[in-house]
Amino acid sequence: MRFDIAIVGAGMAGASLAAEVAGRASVLLLEAEDQPGYHSTGRSAAFWSESYGGPLIQPLTLASGAFLAAPPADFADSSFLSPRGALHIADAASEVALDALASDFADSPVRLEPVGRPALEAAIPGLRPGWNRGLSEPTCADIDVARLHAAYLKRARARGAELAAGARLQSAERDKCRWRLETSAGSFETDLLVNAAGAWADEVAAAAGERPLGIQPYRRTLVQLRIDPPVPPGLPLVIDARQRFYFKPESGGRLWLSPHDETACDPCDSAPEEYDIALAIDRLESTVDWRVERVERAWAGLRSFAPDRLPVYGFSATNRGFFWCAGQGGFGIQTAPAAAKLAAAMLLGDEAESPVDPAPYRATRFD
Repeated sequence: MRFDIAIVGAGMAGASLAAEVAGRASVLLLEAEDQPGYHSTGRSAAFWSESYGGPLIQPLTLASGAFLAAPPADFADSSFLSPRGALHIADAASEVALDALASDFADSPVRLEPVGRPALEAAIPGLRPGWNRGLSEPTCADIDVARLHAAYLKRARARGAELAAGARLQSAERDKCRWRLETSAGSFETDLLVNAAGAWADEVAAAAGERPLGIQPYRRTLVQLRIDPPVPPGLPLVIDARQRFYFKPESGGRLWLSPHDETACDPCDSAPEEYDIALAIDRLESTVDWRVERVERAWAGLRSFAPDRLPVYGFSATNRGFFWCAGQGGFGIQTAPAAAKLAAAMLLGDEAESPVDPAPYRATRFD
């Protein structure tokens, strides 16, 4: 059981990287859970927004867009994106934040178009008074996250990668340029060890004798509501400029709603708090004149950030064959195609193949 590369974590980050490097190296994909994508990947709000994450994330998002919209025929038979559009809306207390958003992307390719009250009323039925300004982001789209993740796992396996599920990393020891990995599913050896463990990234680093970087998980709550009257299917993604909530339509006239919470926590199988559910509904009802019939379900996922809130790719300062692929925050799904190519280029020593400049994302920036 010896491999060139072992990737810890088979969520979107690990699966996409495995698909990029398999075929050029022997790859082992280690997943602690019985099913890949159980935590952050499986609990995504599932949208692609060029403005999400800020100007330094935008290059990764833009570089991923063409692949998601028109994937190669041998990867998928149709687009992973479907048109949605987004509206960033502002009341009097949010206007400074809305202006800051417009300023952040003023010199970028991101399309943010000012709109007034008439356009907001036309797009959001029942919008309460006071929400008078907004920015339209017409390129925003929904992502079929489950199908994208499955396609990356399929490509990785087709190129020879081996997936070991239920294989939680217990220890990693370096000996004569090779790692010996002890997991709950047995022992493995590898030349290079990739940390794509999401919320558990710092724990994996510590197990390998590496200095943790301060990758902090945060809980994010989502609620599925039944609304009366049913939510129109053409409703855009609606985002508060101060990031107090966002909501979007789901099938059958339902609504997905988040209070845009960000609660620091330990790595865990996260669950929603009743307070956050109530807060989300209160913020929705203060924005639109809709009646919430019932809460059909609620869930929470973990979004993990480095201290500067940029993703971390590259070999550690000590190197020893230890590679970071972590800190993707809430934008890991929408940036996965470009991020995987970037990480693969760095991992295999050919950064000229990277679709974006790797400098802002290097792991060594913390040393």
